[in-house]
Amino acid sequence: MENQGKLVIAMALTRLLAGSLELTGAFLMLAFQRVDQAFRINALLGMVGPVIFLVVSALGFAGLLGRIAPQKVFLLLVGIALILLSSRS
Repeated sequence: MENQGKLVIAMALTRLLAGSLELTGAFLMLAFQRVDQAFRINALLGMVGPVIFLVVSALGFAGLLGRIAPQKVFLLLVGIALILLSSRS
């Protein structure tokens, strides 16, 4: 399998993992039936989200390196940084 295909599979599997974690968190909230526990679970999920975003972005970025102009690489990095900055509380 070519490198691009492996990167796409890795990106998709990372997103599937993230979705599974979100669903597990939701089911745990329903199982515990307590606001304090649900709040803790939500906080953990809130920390995982940006990590997943960075991992998937890094994989995609690695696949694009060498194929796009340096100016576009810079713009991609700025875009990722702006997304992270705007999502901070």
